Formats: sequence, C-alpha cells, structure tokens
Amino acid sequence: MSRVSEITRESWILDTFPTWGTWLNEEIEEEEVKPGTFAMWWLGCTGLWIKTENATNICVDLWVKSGKRTKKNKLMKKQHQHQRAVGCVALQPNLRNSPVVIDPFAIKNLDVYLVTHEHSDHHDVYTAAAILQNTDESVKFVGPKVCHDIWLEWGVPEERIITVKPGDEIKVKDTTIKALESFDRTCMVTAPQGVTLKGNPLMNMDEKAVNYLIETPAGSIYNAADSHYSNMYAKHGKEHKVDVAMANYGENPIGMTDKLTAEGVLRMAECLKCSTVIPYHHDAWTNFMINPYELLAIWNMKKTRLKYQFKPYIWQVGGKFIWPENKDDLEFMFDRGFHDVYTIETDMPYYWML
Repeated sequence: MSRVSEITRESWILDTFPTWGTWLNEEIEEEEVKPGTFAMWWLGCTGLWIKTENATNICVDLWVKSGKRTKKNKLMKKQHQHQRAVGCVALQPNLRNSPVVIDPFAIKNLDVYLVTHEHSDHHDVYTAAAILQNTDESVKFVGPKVCHDIWLEWGVPEERIITVKPGDEIKVKDTTIKALESFDRTCMVTAPQGVTLKGNPLMNMDEKAVNYLIETPAGSIYNAADSHYSNMYAKHGKEHKVDVAMANYGENPIGMTDKLTAEGVLRMAECLKCSTVIPYHHDAWTNFMINPYELLAIWNMKKTRLKYQFKPYIWQVGGKFIWPENKDDLEFMFDRGFHDVYTIETDMPYYWML
C-alpha cells in the first residue's frame, strides 16, 4: 500500500497537533533554575508556566483550544459578552493566531493550576481534564467562585478546588500566591444566556475574576490576565513589590474596548512600580492583533521625560524569560542553534561552496 493511502484526517491531526509536540514540556522539565532566579514560559494568550529555584511548578490560564473554526453561522452567539457590550450581531473573526506550544496531556510535574476568570481562552476544559488525569490530589485547581462552579460542572472533584477572592493567600512550597482585585470589566457583562443585565444589580467581580501576585523566593510576577486599566494598579503597586507585570494588550476594534493599548500598559507599569512589563494576549486573536513594537517606541519616546523606572519586554509564545537575567533585555529571541559548527569534519566537495 502506498504511503499516501494510509494517511487520514485523523492520522494527520494526531501526527501534527499540538504543533510543538512535547518539545516545551521537555524543556520545562529539564530546566534547572538557578538560585536567586525564576523561569517562566509564555504558553499563549495569558498562559504562563512558572518554575522556581526549588522546582515549584505553577501553570496559569493554559488555553489549548481554538477560536472560530467555521463561517457557516454568520451570527454571533446571542448575549455573548461582546454583543452585550457593544450591540454587535455579526459573527466576529476571532481566529486563534498562535500555535499550541505545550501538550497538556504530557504535563507531569505540577504543583498548582491557577485560573484568573471564566472565559474559555483562560478557563480551559481540556487543560482541566489533562491535569486531573496526569496529577494526584495534591495538585489544586485555584480560581474565583465562578471558576469553582464550572470546574464542578466539568467533574473536577470538590477536594481538588481552592476558591479564592481578593485578599486570599495560598502557600505552594516556596511560593506565596496572592489573589488581588481584577479590573476585567468584560467579565461583568459575561452571564448565562437568558440572563438580562440591564436594569439589574451588578454581579460581584470578586466572584468572577482575580489578578494574581505570585511571590517566588527570587521575585514576583503580577498576572493581570484580562484586566483593563484601573487607577487601583497604583494601590497594588503601593501595597506589594512587583518585579514583572503581565499586561493584557491588543488593538481594540472600532467601538470595542477589551484590551490595553500602549498607553494603558505604560500607565499600568508605572503604577505597579514594576521593573519589567510584558504585554501578552495580543498573540491570541486575529481581530485584536497589534504590533508590540509600538509599545517599545512609545516607551522610548516617554522614558526620559517621565523618568520611567521600568522596561518593556517583547516576548514570543513558547519563549523563556528568566528573572533577573533578562530584566534589562527589551525583546526575546529563540535559540538560533548551530552552536557546534565545525565540531566534525564537513562533507563539502569544495570549501568555497558556501
């Protein structure tokens, strides 16, 4: 039988997805974090993997699903949060724009799984299933009340879930995780179909979304997830030491405010008094794409006059960031390889071929 006749749609999918296979899983497992540092990897959207010097492994908001997959239905789902917010009715072209760089079913070493809020590009059923199947009861699912309720509906055992609200702290080995107020106003217009929000009491943000401050022995990460801009970032910056801040970044379509633009990211970083601010989420959706170098350009334009004490860092999905080794870098580049050129004799017919 010829090779091509053996190939099916199913075999193609299994052979090529996830796009990176287990490469990143293996990289994270092999990483030996030096004392006085922490390492983290961008998993796409607001997904992070954080590893401390004592091998504490933290997974945040891992999203391994897709966005839109067909144009057949020309209408948005009724009472979708974006429809509630701006009154749009047409199907929105939010296609996933970044690869799935980690295999959730190959996750082995994990200490805690954090979720910031209920939206499906953060609160992922496949990630939940994989972690539940791969890990023992010591690995907890941590999130606000709405996430707790959804996990129960999915079949996650109650004893595996820790519900948090702003002000709560949990200790995971060498790391303290603090739940802080979220400023994700899109969450406040997210409700089950059939529920009318206009004219009714506001839902409780603290039950729907949280930001996290993750304090490792070497430094802290402020994870703002989908939060919009708020003056309360200054309160968080006054009350906590923030080394690295993660900011929800993107280009908002007309009539829609769902992401921080460059101005908001810079104001957030200044308020938090962080050393490094990293934009994320701009990779996720085709209709919210933005050029992150705009942020770098505006920072350069303002840094002297406003005496900024922080630097932006332009990251790539699947990339690694080590604190404090990379704190003065402005952008990421993958390992370019070929470090061992001319280790063995070449097999070139003439030296002048290349």
